[in-house]
Amino acid sequence: MLLSPTVAYALGFALAGLVCLGGIARARQIEDAGTRRGLVALLATSGGWAVAHAVLLVLPGRGLKTGVYLVGLILGFSTVFAWLYFCSAYTGRFYHRRPAYRQAAVLLYLFVVGVKVTNPYHHLYFTTMVVAEPFPHLAIQQGLFHWIVTGLSYTLAAVGMFALFETFVDSEYDATPLAGLVGIAGLPVVLDIVGYATPYLIDMIHAPLGVAAFALGVLFVFEDRFFAVQLTEGVEGPTVFLDREGRIREYNRSAEQLFPDLSAAAGSPVDAVPALADALASDADTVSLDVDGDRRHFVVSENSFEVGQGSLGRILVFSDVTALERQRRELERHNRQLEDLAGGMRHELRNAVTIVRGNVEWAMSQLESGEVAEARDALRTATNTTDRTTRLMNDFATLAQYGRTVTHTKQVDVAATARAAWPDAADATLTVDTAATVEAEPGRLELLFERAFEFALDNGASTVTVEDWDDGITITDDGEPPQGDTDRYFDYDDAVSNETIGTSLPMVRTLARVHGWGVTLDGDYRDGIRLVLTWD
Repeated sequence: MLLSPTVAYALGFALAGLVCLGGIARARQIEDAGTRRGLVALLATSGGWAVAHAVLLVLPGRGLKTGVYLVGLILGFSTVFAWLYFCSAYTGRFYHRRPAYRQAAVLLYLFVVGVKVTNPYHHLYFTTMVVAEPFPHLAIQQGLFHWIVTGLSYTLAAVGMFALFETFVDSEYDATPLAGLVGIAGLPVVLDIVGYATPYLIDMIHAPLGVAAFALGVLFVFEDRFFAVQLTEGVEGPTVFLDREGRIREYNRSAEQLFPDLSAAAGSPVDAVPALADALASDADTVSLDVDGDRRHFVVSENSFEVGQGSLGRILVFSDVTALERQRRELERHNRQLEDLAGGMRHELRNAVTIVRGNVEWAMSQLESGEVAEARDALRTATNTTDRTTRLMNDFATLAQYGRTVTHTKQVDVAATARAAWPDAADATLTVDTAATVEAEPGRLELLFERAFEFALDNGASTVTVEDWDDGITITDDGEPPQGDTDRYFDYDDAVSNETIGTSLPMVRTLARVHGWGVTLDGDYRDGIRLVLTWD
């Protein structure tokens, strides 16, 4: 049995009213007070408006119908202000809190309601008559004030929709479904136009149907995304939304780029994305992740939020602190380097003072004994020691100057730089067999080669070769092969105690590290010394 058009219309509006009024309980659980108040008011007024429409269609008598229609008009105009309040609060704006806007809204509302209530006297808002087509109902003939107020209402509603669309566009979440719901909320305008221009629909406002669909969508179908967009408004960086059971519910585009496995993990536990699970399980202050081949560092903040008395879920925010973390690590590295320098300087100064004091005392005793030649040799040794200490102090000053990580680099020709660093008076041969270029600070790269060549020549080399080696180069000489632990050649304390080696290799390692490179001494090479410099 088919329902009559009157009953079908009445049931449609009654159902919309029930959906709106039923959604109030759900809306009252929203944590944000402004959003909660706005949405509850919107649902209450829209629900009442829809119920008024349903009652209007089934009530007998023109007088009762006109009274119910007037109540519906007042409730309908109220929805505009509830809508604006909700949109302002949800999008993080503060228009709903500003006294000037609130006072203007109250004055406008009271004026329009006054015009509507006094319509039986001036009939400027509407007139009524009972018609039989397309089915028996109260036909409303709208007046001038109706069209003015309707135009104003649609304009104000469009302002709220624009604020929502702007928020959805700016959000890194896929807010397409939410934008679609907003569009559905405004779709009944088309039904209004069809009802006014054709006999196929009743000439009445269909807006409650759109509000009911919007409420059903944001509170029951796309609830997670609805809350995620609002909670992360103004939050930059990857965010992941977990429900109360720790399952992945929503995530934004940045999070998907950081954790590609998220695209197939919606509704799954965190363990479905191993990198995400490891990041949450880490006790470190920061977590390090590879992003497009670059190592990035993040601080993970975890915020729980509640709806009603129970926890609804958690928002995980990954804040990129790569620049700060790199600065912190650079400071730690530089501090360790300064500690090494201080240790080397203390060691060298103690040795120098001991040697100078001993030789001066020996020279004095030899002079008293008339051994001038012996005294001269002792003083010469003391002088050489002070000269060597002066050179080492200059090396330490150079290390302190160039020991910070480079920030301004350019592509440098390795072969040309190596040849420029080779000393003109060297009693050895340099061979360069590389066409490599590297991103470096030219002055420090040349100083690195100078110190490496200085070490090779002090090590008794007659030939030095610079050539390609995997992702880097080698600097090979035919001097004395390494003895003992090769890492000790790069330690300042051990270096300064060796008069031949000096601080050349420690400086080479420092100059490599400030570029982010590595340098080692090949312990397996026994025909001399081979330094391996890697760009990674």
